[in-house]
Amino acid sequence: MTSQVSSAAEKADEANAAALGGQRAPLSGTTGTTGGDGKEVRRLDRVIIRFAGDSGDGMQLTGDRFTSETASFGNDLSTLPNFPAEIRAPAGTLPGVSSFQLHFADHDILTPGDAPNVLVAMNPAALKANIADVPRGAEIIVNTDEFTKRPMAKVGYATSPLEDGSLEAYNVHPVPLTTLTLEALKEFGLPRKEAERSKNMFALGLLSWMYNRPTEGTETFLRAKFAKKPQIAEANVAAFRAGWNFGETTEDFAVSYEVAPASQAFPTGTYRNISGNLALSYGLIAAGQLADLPLYLGSYPITPASDILHELSRHKNFGVRTFQAEDEIAGIGAALGAAFGGSLAVTTTSGPGVALKSETIGLAVSLELPLLIVDIQRGGPSTGLPTKTEQADLLQAMYGRNGEAPVPVVAPRTPADCFDAAIDAARIALTYRTPVFLLSDGYLANGSEPWRIPETDTLPDLKTPFATGPNHTAADGTEVFWPYKRDPRTLARPWAVPGTAGLEHRIGGIEKQDGTGNISYDPANHDFMVRTRQAKIDGIEVPDLEVDDPAGAATLVLGWGSTYGPITAAVRRLRASGASIAQAHLRHLNPFPKNLGEVVKRYDKVVVPEMNLGQLAMLLRAKYLVDAHSYNQVNGMPFKAEQLATALKEAIDA
Repeated sequence: MTSQVSSAAEKADEANAAALGGQRAPLSGTTGTTGGDGKEVRRLDRVIIRFAGDSGDGMQLTGDRFTSETASFGNDLSTLPNFPAEIRAPAGTLPGVSSFQLHFADHDILTPGDAPNVLVAMNPAALKANIADVPRGAEIIVNTDEFTKRPMAKVGYATSPLEDGSLEAYNVHPVPLTTLTLEALKEFGLPRKEAERSKNMFALGLLSWMYNRPTEGTETFLRAKFAKKPQIAEANVAAFRAGWNFGETTEDFAVSYEVAPASQAFPTGTYRNISGNLALSYGLIAAGQLADLPLYLGSYPITPASDILHELSRHKNFGVRTFQAEDEIAGIGAALGAAFGGSLAVTTTSGPGVALKSETIGLAVSLELPLLIVDIQRGGPSTGLPTKTEQADLLQAMYGRNGEAPVPVVAPRTPADCFDAAIDAARIALTYRTPVFLLSDGYLANGSEPWRIPETDTLPDLKTPFATGPNHTAADGTEVFWPYKRDPRTLARPWAVPGTAGLEHRIGGIEKQDGTGNISYDPANHDFMVRTRQAKIDGIEVPDLEVDDPAGAATLVLGWGSTYGPITAAVRRLRASGASIAQAHLRHLNPFPKNLGEVVKRYDKVVVPEMNLGQLAMLLRAKYLVDAHSYNQVNGMPFKAEQLATALKEAIDA
């Protein structure tokens, strides 16, 4: 867990050796010193880079390596991987374009950025798919080897955009990436197709030179990744170095840039770059250790949740057992069985899988056993948009079961926060003996940011005692075990592990009799049990909602989940321009924080941005009778900060 880390003290030392500063406008920093190659070095405070190419061009790997080196350097960062849903879309087509955007800075940042300052386009499709997002004056690096008649025709270019004047508003750098890569790898004797695959490493080397990124980590990574193919490993290292050298020697790149470490953005500690799915996996492992329980994952692979299954399968040494089931129903069935057997049980999925798991979730509600249902949301309905993000499963998590079957819902707000949210969800599940929904999404799952590795003594104690003997005295004085006799504070029933002598009890989905757990069809008993299960969820202890309102605003923006970054960035922009606006963000969506009603009624206007058609806003209107205003987006992409700032300013002025 502690690889790729750097301490804040080390970051401060690095920052003292580098001059902080630069203009706030991207790529317009102050001129710095002259580099060792005689070229100008310009200092910036932040940069947004987007790598784009065919899905087989290795853009995700390229972006990931640049991100890792940026994290080790000490910058704050945020990433947005974006890839096609098809396993292998037709090469050179718009549906096959894969991209990776990285925003890094010398200060605290919250989003992957609205628009790239630098676009690396590996082919005509990548250029056409991304050019609308690129602002005037930005840098565009294009692989000229791919701008031939046939690839351009595939995406509708009648003439070359590199020659027809359509890119005059940008600073275009035409680079024959393929040719230069092949030339650099001549000595390796690789087949042309094999050698061409290293052009992404050439591009990575060039960008690493442009932004003074460390190189040792990437070379070590490449040698480890291709350890069984040392010739391929050294060829990739050679291509990477050739890209660096090209930047250093070519006249087309007269300026390189420095972005100093974000030494003031983080508290002292040990940090690493982490994605949401990885943070969530580590949170689940930590929860198992804190509870002193084996962790069991019953799962069926589904985008974008599969990485959690992959990661947890690597950690048997922490008492983790993973089961890749034949389908979604088997996955949750096995997990619920593990919960009955005394494990911290988890099932992972996305929206379509939740639909299949719904009956078993209802069974878990009836059995009152701890179970974590991790839903990494994506666009729907049905198969929908497997690789795109959305927040449209909230109502499904709240109500997507037959009968009255309330389930707590927890939602992380950033990739790193997925760690804490997983522990929080486990706390609720174990304390209150209930299934719990953990709602992440594709944006959080695949995005990454720096994460401060916590000290273990700061984490909560999740140990939960099992029932060990009788807990009730019968009318005749006999000591017996009642499986549904409840804790008076939490209303949780005892957790009796099978095989414990004297604790035998009925199990199943038919309604239970209060206390004894026997099958009951009595109307009054059913009414009592339904209300008791609801009261248990309503009584879950969650922190009060914190409101950031420095100026006594009349308008509140209220969000949940992954909208935190764009909302907070938008609020910062508005306040910097003199506008007054309050902000609050929900982690607990069922039950709501007890002070939520008082908070939303305090403001004249409540604006709720969501990547759905207004699901939280509907819940707020229904529960608190407030006129919550929705601002919605369902295009498979996260909000942009400027987009939200404009919408919120309109709400303030209305």
